[in-house]
Amino acid sequence: MTTDHRPPTTTHRTIFLLGFMGSGKSTVGRALAEQLNYRFIDLDHELEKIVGCSIGELVKTNGEPFFRALETECLKKAAAHSSTVIALGGGAFIKLENRELIAATGTTVWLDVPFALCWQRIQTDAAVRPLAPNQEVAQALYLERNSIYKLAKIHLAITNEIPPEEIAARLTALLNDR
Repeated sequence: MTTDHRPPTTTHRTIFLLGFMGSGKSTVGRALAEQLNYRFIDLDHELEKIVGCSIGELVKTNGEPFFRALETECLKKAAAHSSTVIALGGGAFIKLENRELIAATGTTVWLDVPFALCWQRIQTDAAVRPLAPNQEVAQALYLERNSIYKLAKIHLAITNEIPPEEIAARLTALLNDR
């Protein structure tokens, strides 16, 4: 398969990757940004740099509403950049205010990964995930969020361990087809 790696048209100046925890947004985002010669922003990492602690610590100390408010402010700054791939935190797209900002500034891509694969990655990831303390809670959150993730303009189902570079190449082709 030959893949066209030309940067997407100007209507796709910012690409927002969304999906559940462990769906590969950061990894795929880096690969996609590299292929497109775009800037890459991991929204959670940007927020952690600003507050000086992990998301897990922030939520534990100040609560989820405080974290979500900071996340929105960080998203506003990140969305102001052009030619950027932004990996959203798993819950960033759930908030209506964020969805409206995202819709006005770029294209959304949902990395739809089965829960079993997300859970496997969550368990092996070093990050503390206070909103997914166990499999039952995580799966309920996954099902709840999927109804909102479906609003993304591009939906890429990932059913196995496709290398991030291949996922990025598929996304580039999908973006060029739009």
